[in-house]
Amino acid sequence: MANKSVYTVAQVNSYIKNMFTQDFLLRNLCVKGEVSNCKYHTSGHLYFTLKDAKGTLSCVMFAGNRKGLSFRLEEGQQVIVTGTVDVYERDGKYQLYAREIELYGAGLLYERYEQLKRSLAERGMFAEEYKQPIPRYISTLGVVTASTGAAVRDIIQIAHRRNPYVQIILYPAIVQGEAAVPSIVNGIHALEQIGVDVMIVGRGGGSIEDLWAFNEEMVVQAIFDCSVPVISAVGHETDTTIADYVADLRAPTPSAAAELAVMEFSVLEGQLTEYAEHLNRAVEGRLQEYRSWTERYGLRLRMLSPQSQIREKRLTADKLLEAMQEAVRHKLLKRKHSLALYAERLKGLSPLDKLSQGFSYVSDSTGRTVTDVTQVKEGEELSIQVKNGRILARVTETDSARVWTTE
Repeated sequence: MANKSVYTVAQVNSYIKNMFTQDFLLRNLCVKGEVSNCKYHTSGHLYFTLKDAKGTLSCVMFAGNRKGLSFRLEEGQQVIVTGTVDVYERDGKYQLYAREIELYGAGLLYERYEQLKRSLAERGMFAEEYKQPIPRYISTLGVVTASTGAAVRDIIQIAHRRNPYVQIILYPAIVQGEAAVPSIVNGIHALEQIGVDVMIVGRGGGSIEDLWAFNEEMVVQAIFDCSVPVISAVGHETDTTIADYVADLRAPTPSAAAELAVMEFSVLEGQLTEYAEHLNRAVEGRLQEYRSWTERYGLRLRMLSPQSQIREKRLTADKLLEAMQEAVRHKLLKRKHSLALYAERLKGLSPLDKLSQGFSYVSDSTGRTVTDVTQVKEGEELSIQVKNGRILARVTETDSARVWTTE
C-alpha cells in the first residue's frame, strides 16, 4: 500500500472531467435518439434521456438554451440533440448538455406541418368566408387522384351507385414522391378549365411521409385559388392534412367524399315525386278556388245584368207602391178620425143644437144680434129664432137684471 498512489473520489472525477474537456469530439456532438423520461423542472431546466435499441444517455438543457426550442419536447419523439458531453463531478456521471434539439424524420415533418399551418391560418386561408358551397345537384364530377388504388375505385363505385347519370372526369395524378406536388396542382388546374361542377382531391391512407404532398404550400394554394368547389379526401378519418383545412369541404375518406359530392338519385326521385304530388294538390286547390270565384262572379254578373236590374227595379217599385198606398190609407183613416172629432166639437158649438135645447137667437130689424138690454128700445121690433122657426115680437118694456156668472 505504501507504494501505491491513492486518490480521492473528487480527484478521479475531476481527472475524468478534464479528459472529456480535452476531447474535441465531445465538445460539439450531435446525437440521435428517442426521448424518454422527459421532465420540465420548475427552475426552467429540461431533463430527459435519449435512448436507442442498445443504450441510453442522460441529457439536460438549461433554461438559458430553451429559447431556441421551437416545439415542446415529449415522450417518444425522435430527435437530434446537439451539445457537449461532460462529467457532473459531484455524482461522477457523464451526460449530454444540450444546446439545440431538432425533430428527426416524421417529427421534423410534423414541425414543418405546424409551421405552415400557423402561417396559412394567419393569412386567413382557412377562414369560413372563403369556403364555397358544394352544389346539391351536379352533372360532372372531377377527381384528382392516382389512377390505380382503392381511392379511385371507391369514388367511381359509390358515385355511380348513387347517381349513374353523373359524369366522372379523372385526372390521373401522382400523389406521392417528388413529382406529386406539380402533378396534383396541374390536375386541379386542368379540371378547373374543363368546368366540372365539383372536384375531389385526395388519395388513400399512408404515413405522414406518404401524405406529405397535400401539406405542401403549392397544392394548398391551388386548392384555395380554385373557382370550383373542392372536397378534400386524403387518407383515413384520423389523417388530417393542410389541404383539409383550406378545402371547401373535408371528407374523412374518399368514399365519404363521393357521398358528399353526389346526391343519391333515388332520393331525388322520391323528392321529385313528392313535389309533383304537392304541386298537383296545390294546382287542384287553386283551380277549385278559381271555380268558386267564377261562380260567384257569374252570380254577381247575372244580378247586375240590365234585365235583372229591371226586374229588381220593378219589384222595388211594386213594394214602394204598396207602401205608398198603405201610407195613404193610414193617412186618410187618421184624418177621418180627426174629422169626426172636429165634427163632434162643432156639433157641441152649433147654434141649431143650442136652439134645440131651448135657447133662442134674438136680432133687431137690421139683423144685428141683440146681446144687451140696452141695445133695444120700446116699440122696436125684434126677430126671435127658435128651433123650428122665427117669432116676430115688439119691445114693450126693458128691465135690467143682474147677470150671474160662474168663475
